[in-house]
Amino acid sequence: MPRKHVPKPPAPGRNALEILSTGVPGLDQVLGGGLPALSFNLVAGGPGSGKTTLAMQVLFANATPARPGLFLTLLGETALKMLRYQQQFEFFDLARVGSDVHFLNLSEEALAGDLDRVLARIVEEVERLRPGFVVVDSFRSLTRSQGADGAESRLDHFVQRLALHLTTWEITSFLVGEYEEQELRNPVFTVADGILWLTQAVDRNSVVRKLQVVKSRGMEAMPGLHTIRITGAGLQVFPRIPERRNDRRPVDQRRISTGIEGLDEMMGGGINPGDSLVLAGPAGSGKTTFAMQFVAAGLRAGESAVIAVFEEHPEVYLARAKTFGVDFREAVRKGKLRIIYLRPLDLSVDETLAEIRASVERLGATRVVIDSITGFEMALAPTFREDFRESLYRLIGALTGLGVTMYSTVEVLESRDMFRLTGYQISFLTDDIINQRYVEIEGELRKALAVVKMRGSNHSREFRAYDITASGVLLRETLTDYDGISTGVPTRQLRLRQPLYPGLTEPEVLVLETIVRSGAELPAEVVERTGLLPGAVEAILERLAQLRYVARKGPRLVGVARPRGR
Repeated sequence: MPRKHVPKPPAPGRNALEILSTGVPGLDQVLGGGLPALSFNLVAGGPGSGKTTLAMQVLFANATPARPGLFLTLLGETALKMLRYQQQFEFFDLARVGSDVHFLNLSEEALAGDLDRVLARIVEEVERLRPGFVVVDSFRSLTRSQGADGAESRLDHFVQRLALHLTTWEITSFLVGEYEEQELRNPVFTVADGILWLTQAVDRNSVVRKLQVVKSRGMEAMPGLHTIRITGAGLQVFPRIPERRNDRRPVDQRRISTGIEGLDEMMGGGINPGDSLVLAGPAGSGKTTFAMQFVAAGLRAGESAVIAVFEEHPEVYLARAKTFGVDFREAVRKGKLRIIYLRPLDLSVDETLAEIRASVERLGATRVVIDSITGFEMALAPTFREDFRESLYRLIGALTGLGVTMYSTVEVLESRDMFRLTGYQISFLTDDIINQRYVEIEGELRKALAVVKMRGSNHSREFRAYDITASGVLLRETLTDYDGISTGVPTRQLRLRQPLYPGLTEPEVLVLETIVRSGAELPAEVVERTGLLPGAVEAILERLAQLRYVARKGPRLVGVARPRGR
């Protein structure tokens, strides 16, 4: 397997570094482009943090028959034991062992405490194989084999001599050792060209591994701690700062539909493409149904979409969508829709972002739904919940940076203050906000919504009642006759206005408004959209025809009279 070379543009008058791809997803980005060839690197950290797996993965990615890789084990686990476990990873190719990947166990020499003999054996093997890549695991254990007196100084001398040999041979090398954070002053860290520090933190029942580039000569490494995860494929790094792409897709400036009749008009024509919208409401207010109709509208327009769910399995989600007249299964089969299920309790924001981004790029998706932010927080490891607001900032910024329109739901507790949308204080992070709440009107619990925020756009300031019907969301009347809706217990005010539909009852107005707004031509369509019984709809249509609000020709509604004042 040939090594991948990534050129690093040099400054004027300077030679370019030869850069190797590590073969570890995400690590090249964190390192600032890859691993400098011929560098002397240290992989440090506690037991179980992934040091050996990382070094082995880099070795297999770079070893070739012409410049093979050499993995030396000292007083760590034996080569046979290590191979038994490492060959379970997908990157490990047993057919390459003995040809372009070689293993040597120096445990006997190390146990004898003769560091000169250890170094001589390493020199002997390197001169015989002429490798391009060498890993020594774990040199740190040599100290423990010699007793306390002078052990550290002898080890420091050994490491410096070994580094000198490896540099002279023009070899890219990794030394793997167990160090504590307080040992960063050790001279070995001065000798190394690059230092990767791996840790794993346990918080309650959650375990999170992280990587930090402490040192990287000649490279502009990414600062901070980056989440890593070990799976059957090997080790993967999730960069804390998402990669900025210069090939962002152009965004169509035409407004896109929410998929709900009347809501687009309230928003001044729909959602601006590339916006981040948050739909906030209490439990049972229909947030998921709103999000489903947003996705369905995109699919009808020929777009692709990605939905990230945290609170129910995709099969349950698909079945629930079908109960509201939205069948996503065909879109999933055609590769137009992907539903990502993310529920582990040690999830990181960076893993979530990586999964969503990969799906967006694979499908060419233009719409992304996060359902819900509340479930997302619960799925995160406790260490990531501490800075959840910052995490949301990075997630929203990275996704909208791809040119997609992001639609997130969040559960909020009912409050007299409607502008206290979430406990996360994320209002400034999002472009558009729709607020749902329950209100008591004449002894009946009703659902109402308002468009609170539309960045750079005019929008309705009215509250509208709405219902969740068998066909989805149906917007009802505006609640202009009530004050104090934001308290949840509004009071009715007498406001004399000329009725839009003189002489009609509330159910008759509902049917007529449905026909006007949706363009329904058959009584069955009106039944589906209003949720009224077929017999009641038929009686209402007869009366509307008598009053010349609706003209009928056979079963079809062929004409609609416009309301007064419109």
